[in-house]
Amino acid sequence: MIDGLARAESAVATCTDAAAWPLTEHELIAALDAAHRLEQRLAAVKLALVREVDGRGTAVAQGASSTAVWLRERLRLTIPAARRLVDLAVCVDAAPPAVRGALAAGAVSVEQVRVIADTVATVQTAAGPEVADKAVGVLVDWAGQFDPMLLRKLGTRILDHVAPDIADAAARAALDAEAARTTRDRHLTISEQTDGRLRLTATLDAETAALLRAAIDPLSAPAGPDDQRCAGQRRHDALADVCRLALRTGELPDSGGDPAQVVVTTSYDGLTRQLSAGVLDLGLHLTPETVRRLACDAAILPAVLNSTGQPLDLGRQRRLITGPLRRALVLRDRGCAFPGCDRPPRWCDAHHIHHWADGGPTNLNNAVLLCGHHHRHLHHNDWTVRLGDDGHPEFVPPAWLDADQLPRRNHYHRRT
Repeated sequence: MIDGLARAESAVATCTDAAAWPLTEHELIAALDAAHRLEQRLAAVKLALVREVDGRGTAVAQGASSTAVWLRERLRLTIPAARRLVDLAVCVDAAPPAVRGALAAGAVSVEQVRVIADTVATVQTAAGPEVADKAVGVLVDWAGQFDPMLLRKLGTRILDHVAPDIADAAARAALDAEAARTTRDRHLTISEQTDGRLRLTATLDAETAALLRAAIDPLSAPAGPDDQRCAGQRRHDALADVCRLALRTGELPDSGGDPAQVVVTTSYDGLTRQLSAGVLDLGLHLTPETVRRLACDAAILPAVLNSTGQPLDLGRQRRLITGPLRRALVLRDRGCAFPGCDRPPRWCDAHHIHHWADGGPTNLNNAVLLCGHHHRHLHHNDWTVRLGDDGHPEFVPPAWLDADQLPRRNHYHRRT
């Protein structure tokens, strides 16, 4: 095997040095198909090797806590990718011989093998091994035409093709099996990056997926004609809005005896001079602009520290936007006041027009409702906000956007 892999590696190295541009269109497509088949055949070899390493206990014998951890170090993978590789190796090893043969021949992909194996296992439970064998042939044929997602959907009605007399009864069993599989496979991985950002990787069951889409989709639409965010950025900001709303309800479990909250530490002098960064309770730093934006609608807890940073005295929290004031703000603005935004009040922060840290008062004439996106936008861009002669907010765009800088208003919540 080692000699064969060495020859294959040499042949692939030759291909990587060859330019693709001289190929005709027919040759280009043929080369792509051949590369894909080779990739699947190599995947079959790789998964067989991983399965053998896992079965022998090689990783543990070499001091690793698991095969996934060993693969992470050996192949420089992330832990989720290494675990997925081990799971795929087990899945392929348990697949029917015809399916493993199709993968080895490059006729199916690794993801299609997983789908076929799951479907065949369900069919065998419902209808026995003979019907399962028939299902393998049909599914392998379908794999030549359909991607894994569509193949899985078609597989839910495979018995209509191989055993129509028991198809309806088995469909219920297949549905139950699918529900059990999604419950088993559900997960959410939160990976910290060095700069304080997080990478989320998740597989959600159907119900949770529906809940997430119901919460995220309405908030992911462009927030007006000037919204320059891409779809991924809008979904990111929508998730932030959902988290803010959950924190605002006050119904989350306590954390260390306190309500769930984001804690930022900064100096009063730095806050007022717009120079001081903030520090989260996790030890991560925030820019001065972010600190000032968060302070718009926050509880302020003054503290006196000595020269070594030890707290000498803690004051009481002071809510900058009080309940009655916020209710008055909601009655006036009826939602995010930024032009073209349709976000309702529950998604909005209360923004000080003249910042509290700069001496701005906490009253209705110095406050405006802004959704999370437009609150960030106002703090980090050249827009300004003021109250018009009728006491309602109006926004002045930057000169690069509108040379005349004509004030704009939100007409979504209140028609004028």
